Amino acid sequence: MRPSGRALDELRNVVLETGVAKHAEGSCLVRFGDTHVLCMASVDQRLPPWMRDSGKGWVTAEYGMLPRATSTRTDREAARGKQSGRTQEIQRLIGRSLRAITDLKALGEVQIKIDCDVLQADGGTRTAAITGAYVALHLSMQHLMSIGILKSIPVIDEVAAVSCGLYKGNAVLDLDYAEDSTAQADANFVLTRGGGIVEIQGTAEETPFKPEEFDQLMALARKGVDELTLMQREALGIQ
Repeated sequence: MRPSGRALDELRNVVLETGVAKHAEGSCLVRFGDTHVLCMASVDQRLPPWMRDSGKGWVTAEYGMLPRATSTRTDREAARGKQSGRTQEIQRLIGRSLRAITDLKALGEVQIKIDCDVLQADGGTRTAAITGAYVALHLSMQHLMSIGILKSIPVIDEVAAVSCGLYKGNAVLDLDYAEDSTAQADANFVLTRGGGIVEIQGTAEETPFKPEEFDQLMALARKGVDELTLMQREALGIQ
C-alpha cells in the first residue's frame, strides 16, 4: 500500500488553475497533491543578443522555491548571492521541455519567459512546473494571437511531465515526498502527447534497476502524461 492510499498507477489529485496572475500574459497555478507551483509567462519583445535578426523567437524559464515551501525555512537564493546547481539544472530542463514543442521560427522574434515558483513542495516540483509551464506558455501565445502578433499557436506538440519510481518493490506513478525519499529508484519523464520523449532522468538509489523495471516505469509515465495532457487541454479550453 502506498502511504497516500493511491493505486500504483494513480496520479495525485491534479488541479490546473489558469488566470491567477493579473499582469502575466499567461499564468497557471498547478497542484500535484500538496506540491503547488505558480507558473507565469511574460512576453518580451527583446531577444537575447545572440538571437537577434535570426528570424526566430525564444522560450526560456526560471525556477525557484519560496523560503517556506518545505518543512523548514530555506534562505532565498538571492540573499545567498547565487543560484544552486539544482535550481539551474531544473530551470534549464523546463526551458528545454518547452522549446522542444515550440516552433521558434513561427513564434517570430519574440521571447517568452516562464517563471515557475514553488509555493509548497511535496515531491515532483520539476514535473509539476513543466506541466503548468506548458499551460502558461500556451495562454501567452493565445494572448499574442489576440493582439495580432501571431496568426496561430506555434506549438508542434503538447508536453507534460511526471515522476515514477520503484517503491517497496513496486513501480508507482507520481511519487510524493514520502515515496521519493525512500524509493529504490526514481525517474522524471518529460513526454509529449504525440508519443515523443523530451527527456528522462532516472537514478537508482540502492541497487541498479533492471531494464524490465524501467519499461514498467515508462509505461506508467506514458499513462500519466496522457492523463495530464487531457487536463491541460481542459484547462486551455481545447477540444
